[in-house]
Amino acid sequence: MRGVSKTVQDASGELRILRDIDFSLNAGETAAIVGASGSGKSTLLAILAGLDTPSTGQVVLAGQSLFDLSEDERAAVRAQHVGFVFQSFQLMPNLTALENVMLPLELADRPDARATATAMLQRVGLGERLKHLPKVLSGGEQQRVALARAFVVQPDVLLADEPTGSLDHATGESIMDLMFALNREQGTTLVLVTHDRLLAAKCERSLVIQVGRLTEPAQSQS
Repeated sequence: MRGVSKTVQDASGELRILRDIDFSLNAGETAAIVGASGSGKSTLLAILAGLDTPSTGQVVLAGQSLFDLSEDERAAVRAQHVGFVFQSFQLMPNLTALENVMLPLELADRPDARATATAMLQRVGLGERLKHLPKVLSGGEQQRVALARAFVVQPDVLLADEPTGSLDHATGESIMDLMFALNREQGTTLVLVTHDRLLAAKCERSLVIQVGRLTEPAQSQS
């Protein structure tokens, strides 16, 4: 991410959400974007994924300069390289756990979609919940389905936006342990948005955002 700024217009005039953001991540690295509500964390993550466009600056993801691409081309890069985990799970309510995890594989025309999705749900401890709809699963179980869906395509980069924000502390801890375990197994680059400094400390690096600026250098921990 190079020289990224984001400015929008509101009723009071110009609002600067991000200001001159610069950082790089290496393959397989884990990084937390930390900051208070309204600091620009989620906007930063959306721009990193090419879901939102910066006012200035550029993002290079998996060798692609995202904002030199069309919307459809950016979507193709995301489908090939990026997995997402959200605070609100974002599962398809009319699909079973298995169908939710199969979906990205089917979109990629994977002939082994059912078997691969079944194995991933077993890996996250939901082998007995394959045919359950999200509405009958607990919050923790829904987030496990979301993790399975994100990791089943073996993404180069996983972007997680407050993944434990809607879970109780104990459930959130188990979900994060599972996320980091899957991340290590696959060697994924993990970018985690959180306001929880203890959670951020589990990552190799922290990017601290205050009022749209990086206020601390993103140094690797030793």
